[in-house]
Amino acid sequence: MIKIKFLQLIAICIICFTACNNNTENSNDLPKQEEILEKQDTAEEENETTVENFNKEPLKHEFEAWPNKVDSFKKAFNDKFSKEEQETIWALNRVDEKNSWRPDTLIVPKDLDKDWMDFSPFPSQLEILKPVDKFVFFSYPIQAFAVYENGILLRWGPTSMGSKAHPTPTGLHFSNWKSKKSISTVSDEWILPWNFNIANFDGVGWHEYSMPGYPASHSCLRLWKKDAVWLYDFAEQWILDKTGNNKLAEGTPVIVYGTFPFDERKPWLNMLDDPEALNQSVAAMEEAIQVHMDKIMEKQKERKELLKNRNKSKEDNDEV
Repeated sequence: MIKIKFLQLIAICIICFTACNNNTENSNDLPKQEEILEKQDTAEEENETTVENFNKEPLKHEFEAWPNKVDSFKKAFNDKFSKEEQETIWALNRVDEKNSWRPDTLIVPKDLDKDWMDFSPFPSQLEILKPVDKFVFFSYPIQAFAVYENGILLRWGPTSMGSKAHPTPTGLHFSNWKSKKSISTVSDEWILPWNFNIANFDGVGWHEYSMPGYPASHSCLRLWKKDAVWLYDFAEQWILDKTGNNKLAEGTPVIVYGTFPFDERKPWLNMLDDPEALNQSVAAMEEAIQVHMDKIMEKQKERKELLKNRNKSKEDNDEV
């Protein structure tokens, strides 16, 4: 009897010991508190790194001069650079393909393998524009545009703005009406594809047109076709009443800023000596925008409230 109880006691101990071992093995499979905290720290560090990368300084580039008036150099140009690389070069020189022969000298970046956005002279983000849904900025001094959405740079590209005799009006504008093909009010021979007006009574807008490498327009803002099409879809039109005679809300805010040095060297050629010559600082851009912020926010609020009321009215009518 004593032997049986002793054996039972030993069996119980073995079972308990095995169970304890199994629990220990299972607990090792679970993440420890230290590991959880370590993973949280790592995730936070990775998030900080992402933000850091997003806010990083513009890439440093080097540029070389490419003579553009000798046939042998033109052939070498076509032989050396791919179509995509040629487009980057033309855009940096503010020309399109059909006008690529115009400049005596082209600036050519030594790191053409970079993405187009890496060549942007505009800040990757602007804190002041965080509350602004959509915003377009045209810089007269560097003949380039930038598009921001809630302060994040979405797109940039070359432009040809008003000539010395016909300057583009600077200051705050709002995109109003658009047309895939318009006829200029100056000459009925001027066809303006993908036209988006920003100054109705002055007949000023952005559209696709010839890009000769300097400000040559009759006040409008000329663009490459792909940029004109993209902006045509991105920006918003004004909202008119049923008669079409009264404006109820503005479209997308557009700022045209600065002046062009007509009697000096073309600004982009200065990048041969100083690769950062065209870079627009955050401080300078925010200063240019700040004076218009109250009106931008006021007009955005009016538009949102109008659309909200219209949607509510439509929902009420649908219910009835």
